[in-house]
Amino acid sequence: MPYLLDSNIFIQAKNLHYGCDFCPAFWDWLDAGNQSGTVFSIEKVRDELLGGDDELADWAKGRGTEFFVAPDNADLASLADASNWAARGGFDPGAVNQFLQVADYYLVAQGHARGFVVVTHEVAANSVKKIKIPNACVGLGVKVMSPYEMLRTERARFVIGT
Repeated sequence: MPYLLDSNIFIQAKNLHYGCDFCPAFWDWLDAGNQSGTVFSIEKVRDELLGGDDELADWAKGRGTEFFVAPDNADLASLADASNWAARGGFDPGAVNQFLQVADYYLVAQGHARGFVVVTHEVAANSVKKIKIPNACVGLGVKVMSPYEMLRTERARFVIGT
């Protein structure tokens, strides 16, 4: 099952559980998953990561469109679907505006268009002031899960030694 990862997956991994300096196996697993056609993110997430000007930005610079997929013509209908869902969802106009300007909108729409599972640390919330990725995924029928669910589903193993 292919996955699209939110920027918070990379940021929290670097800052918390899977720092590049002490858990390179996580980053190797991402690369291996990408090479096998199961782990991806999107161009807009890459843009966010590059703004950090840190080791995560350096990591993202080393991965191109094979990892961070750009929107294409096949995604256009899903971008419109996501926009319409947000506009008709009872959210504050500012929340809709914000959603349509950030990577979350593209992440959900590209997940929808490609049939990918969206992976995020965000949790659903009943708020009209901010559109959360899980809410948008549910609204568009896109499967969403946490990174830990993805790692367990894929039976990821980060083992020391042979």
